[in-house]
Amino acid sequence: MGALHLGHLSLIHRARALAGPKGTVAVSIFVNPTQFGPGEDLSRYPRPISRDIALCKEAGVDLLYLPEAEAFYAPDHSVWVNEEALSAGLCGASRPGHFRGVCTVVAKLFNLLGPEIAVFGKKDAQQLAILRRMVRDLNFQIKIVGVETYRERDGLALSSRNQYLTSDQRAQAPVLRRGLLSARAAAKGGVHSPAKLRALVVKTIGTAPLSKIDYVEIVDAETLAKPGPKSRKLLIAVAVHFGNTRLIDNLELSVS
Repeated sequence: MGALHLGHLSLIHRARALAGPKGTVAVSIFVNPTQFGPGEDLSRYPRPISRDIALCKEAGVDLLYLPEAEAFYAPDHSVWVNEEALSAGLCGASRPGHFRGVCTVVAKLFNLLGPEIAVFGKKDAQQLAILRRMVRDLNFQIKIVGVETYRERDGLALSSRNQYLTSDQRAQAPVLRRGLLSARAAAKGGVHSPAKLRALVVKTIGTAPLSKIDYVEIVDAETLAKPGPKSRKLLIAVAVHFGNTRLIDNLELSVS
């Protein structure tokens, strides 16, 4: 959605590596209105388009697609792409309609651009899982590739929304990563109860007085449902508010 940072550029670099020197790398920049809910930050979402264009040129992007909302969505548009299982919890529970907007805009981009491979960041693990399901269920002939989260030195996941943080909020925001790593350390030490691991993450994030937890959940990394005997990987997903800024992060744990 623009306001490009090193995390976005890592996706472009991965796309270039996958496409090869003779392939084409396309980037879309579009602040998609249908994935914002009432009271969310659509109007204030950063749009430094000149800077974004320059960064894409420097990164060797071959095609930059910059649709306008008025042209992208007809005034009376009434068709949506709605995933109904993986989107029920986590951010889907906190942001009703969000993933309907995500799936619809990505399906439209896939139809318009016809990529062979599409690259997405793992920071939004739920989005990645939903788009994999959409591609499978709608028979898109597209390979979805996930790229590891790009982080600051203190562990904070890069996000266009980080610029909203005050200096005090920014200083406390790495607590998300510390909470996740505390659960990883506990799991390596023999703690396997999802409830105990979740409680540890909640306790760690709670040490940041400016934080307000939206959710801390531990789910099956593939189904995003409650872990069961067949779960091979767990996903610890968190969403935390610092003032009006909502940050997300996650971590995968292998089940021994």
